Amino acid sequence: MNRFLGLVLAGIVGVMAWSGVGIAAEGGYSKQKVVYHINGDDPKQQAGALRNIQNHIDAVGRDNIDLRVVMHGDGVSLVLLPEALDKVKGFKHANADQQMQARIDGLKDQGVQFKVCNNTLTGRKTSADEHLYMVDQADIVQSGVAELAHLQSQGFTYIKP
Repeated sequence: MNRFLGLVLAGIVGVMAWSGVGIAAEGGYSKQKVVYHINGDDPKQQAGALRNIQNHIDAVGRDNIDLRVVMHGDGVSLVLLPEALDKVKGFKHANADQQMQARIDGLKDQGVQFKVCNNTLTGRKTSADEHLYMVDQADIVQSGVAELAHLQSQGFTYIKP
């Protein structure tokens, strides 16, 4: 009887592991898909958001998380180069100084994807190549809010720091 219960228990654990239910990874968390939404231009709030993202990765494990940052409106100031501020319209801040760049690089090295709203770039006459820090065409989405909705429909958890 004990052997039978052991086999049943092993089968249940195997099914749970196969389905990903109840089995935790590194820090005790299962695989996560998360999108962070940034649409404000306060440099302290943006730096805090990047700290939250790093803490999130540290807790879950970089191989156990699919993390995206979606920026639109004033949030694009996170990657706006300071020297570009007077060349674009509609931004009060350009927060991609050396310290912010180092944080962004560190997160990208851990697999974080930064997505930028094309509607914002067009409306504010901002060039990814000339005015933004490390943003290429693959990082640009048609609409920031549409991207947020799309990711949520794909099972990403929404976080607004």
